[in-house]
Amino acid sequence: MSKTPETIELIRDGHWMTIRLNRPERRNAMTRQMTSELTDALFALRDDRAVRGITLRGNGGWFCAGGDLAEFRTDFQSGPPDRADIEAASRAAGTLFHLLNTMPQVTLALVEGGAMAGGLGLMCACDISVATEDATFALTETTLGLPPAQIAPFVRSRVGLAKARQMMLTAPRFTGTEAGRLGLVSTVVTDHDGLEAEEARLRAALRLCAPSAVAVTKKILLDRVEDNDTTILSAASAFAGCILSDEGREGVASFFEKRRPSWARMPEDQA
Repeated sequence: MSKTPETIELIRDGHWMTIRLNRPERRNAMTRQMTSELTDALFALRDDRAVRGITLRGNGGWFCAGGDLAEFRTDFQSGPPDRADIEAASRAAGTLFHLLNTMPQVTLALVEGGAMAGGLGLMCACDISVATEDATFALTETTLGLPPAQIAPFVRSRVGLAKARQMMLTAPRFTGTEAGRLGLVSTVVTDHDGLEAEEARLRAALRLCAPSAVAVTKKILLDRVEDNDTTILSAASAFAGCILSDEGREGVASFFEKRRPSWARMPEDQA
């Protein structure tokens, strides 16, 4: 990478790289800068055969709260609408998720605190996920008038179409224990110490696996995935349309104003 990243930390330990999301004051919510820095880091690691595995986790006791809505509001919903800019940002996010999903190394997500919206997507793009039983999960996009545009294919691949529909269309919140039952996470542990122990166990197991064989196996598994370019472009267009719509503006505004959006108000709220 050309310069030291500001929103992530890179920690090399022999044949393993840990990437820590480093915006703890915002529960590691993803900005355009973080998306860019994560993408650059993964591209730099992609051809480094000395790195056998990558752990993705968050600082401050949280994995990732999803996209930073403050940035959405400032960059996308203030001033004249710039659909091309929104689509470009969405495509950049889609490129990141696809890159993480197709890394030749084994990728491991360690989740505590929570993985919401795009953060849940990051987790699903990793090969293996470990979460604490009290971690919180949700795909909250539709409650904000937005679609889970770029992450939908990765969630669907993880849990199947029927469960993905329920998660995305009704936006339930659930715990790490429930995420384990749904198959959304690979392993559920009790607490932070459990995360550390399970990571150590997985790293020891993966040392027995040949790195080239791992890379080829991942490619074989992903060979029938839907065309990436078409998926990213279609999702970016859908996302831009929603974030510029009346619903998208109302959803983001209601989040900051700590109130129900108009479509969720009960009859008594409008009396």
